[in-house]
Amino acid sequence: MKIIICGAGQVGWQIARQLSGEANEVSIVDNNPALVRRATDTLEVQGVIGFASHPSVLEEAGARDADMIIAATHADEVNMVTCQVAHSVFNVTRKIARLRTQVYLDPQYADLFRRDHMPIDVVINPEQEVSRAALRRINAPSTFDIQDFLDGRVQLAGIALDEDCPVLSTPLKQLTELFSTLKAMVVGVRRGSRLFAPEPADQLFAGDQVYVITAREDLARTLEVFGKPQTRQERLVLIGAGNVGLNVARALETQRERVRVRVIERDRARAERAADALERTIVLHGDGMDDALLAEAEIGRADAVLALTDDDKTNLLSCVRAKSMGARLAIALVNDPGMVPLMGSLGIDAHISPRATTVSSILRHVRHGRVRSIYAIGDGEAEVIEAQVLSTSSLAGRTIGAADLPEGVLIGAVLKPGGTLVRPRADTELTAGDILVLFALKTDVPEVEQMLQVSVEWF
Repeated sequence: MKIIICGAGQVGWQIARQLSGEANEVSIVDNNPALVRRATDTLEVQGVIGFASHPSVLEEAGARDADMIIAATHADEVNMVTCQVAHSVFNVTRKIARLRTQVYLDPQYADLFRRDHMPIDVVINPEQEVSRAALRRINAPSTFDIQDFLDGRVQLAGIALDEDCPVLSTPLKQLTELFSTLKAMVVGVRRGSRLFAPEPADQLFAGDQVYVITAREDLARTLEVFGKPQTRQERLVLIGAGNVGLNVARALETQRERVRVRVIERDRARAERAADALERTIVLHGDGMDDALLAEAEIGRADAVLALTDDDKTNLLSCVRAKSMGARLAIALVNDPGMVPLMGSLGIDAHISPRATTVSSILRHVRHGRVRSIYAIGDGEAEVIEAQVLSTSSLAGRTIGAADLPEGVLIGAVLKPGGTLVRPRADTELTAGDILVLFALKTDVPEVEQMLQVSVEWF
């Protein structure tokens, strides 16, 4: 595929890195020469300096024969105009835009992005994606990562194994036999700096981080097996009442199991808007790092604190202060991936990455095949892919054991056309219409796409 990526910031660069190594022809456009130079120096991409919405710049980037354009600059309006120009001037088939401003996503303006108005095929809103990620983190506090698949029927859970984990040094094959009724499968293991897809004879050790694909109803039991019993979150403190914080607070108010939520916001006008928008949530105006205000928010009794401001340092320091005052769990919103390694030494339990969630959302619409969902693991080291098996796929009509999957690929769940969820075994037969949730190391993703046997024409 020939793909143009507009915006060479963190999201654009990460998407370019993912796609340029997979036999795609990638051009990246930005008006910042330093960002374009960074991309061309480190990736196999063509760099174009200029404003992405200008027809001449898009033509230089190869828009006349491009299959797809991804508009991910920092300005919503530039992204929208870029897609319009790509459609009207160059007839680009597939147009994806990242839009942050919430008003554009209001249901009453749903017709705005029709082909005869503002022709954008896919709108990605980072703040909505981050809000969903935050809610998943709250609902699974003993995991370091959590993601939904198959419309929520299956979850990917990241679990850090401690010294008291009851299944250490047990071969995975034996675990499967011991817990035969549990719809759960370890698909990825990070040991030190190495991420790999485990073999049945592999054992787990303290310090490992494992990725488990499990049926939603089996998540609590799965966590218990790995020594991480699920706990209910009843008292929450959110720091930051921007779009993400407000979305999370609103969602928590609608949950059937009531939780006590307090929101801290430094900006008075934003705090007043949040207070007007929320019904049962207490909104406090002030600095999330102020001891007196944290005490007023009863931070010492909080089951979890989520720092969701737009400043990474504020989020990290707020979490450190909250933990020192007794908060049981601290989760920070972190935009800069360079900050993530600091979290362990700071005692922060988990983080949410807007970049990673946005990249995952975009990749879902870029991958070949009947791909329904994608989640990028770590720094793009692997992907968990939800995809449908078509009749033309080499997987159709074969058992998993005979499918000759690459070494770095494991199928973690199979949803049959009748709606039955199956834990994969070597003798599980794959048929057309099955929906798979599989783990694939980055180097094996192209082969997975090839096995799914779908071409660009599917778009």
